[in-house]
Amino acid sequence: MRHDPNICIRDAIDACELILAFTAGYSLQQYQTDLRTKAAVEREFEIIGEALNRINKIDPGKLESITDWQQIIQFRNVIAHGYDIVEDELVLESILEDLPVLLSELKALIDKNE
Repeated sequence: MRHDPNICIRDAIDACELILAFTAGYSLQQYQTDLRTKAAVEREFEIIGEALNRINKIDPGKLESITDWQQIIQFRNVIAHGYDIVEDELVLESILEDLPVLLSELKALIDKNE
């Protein structure tokens, strides 16, 4: 089945927005003790990574404007396959520092494609 890159971009945007909504105002301690939110956040990170991976397979040049897109895909693989080594501190740091940038870049990419 061939995937539409624009749908994948929208899926990644939705996942970013959900993660930001789920964790708004959270401290590290709150994040670590809220297992439901942790599970939801990790699932949304998996969606982001898989969406970017699909885009890369369909149109490798499309992700040039996305900062560190390869590391985002690798992060997805760590969450999915190395679930026991995921560090909450790094997840929350990524949410606070990297996710807003990614969301902005994804929105610019979808605007460019429509």
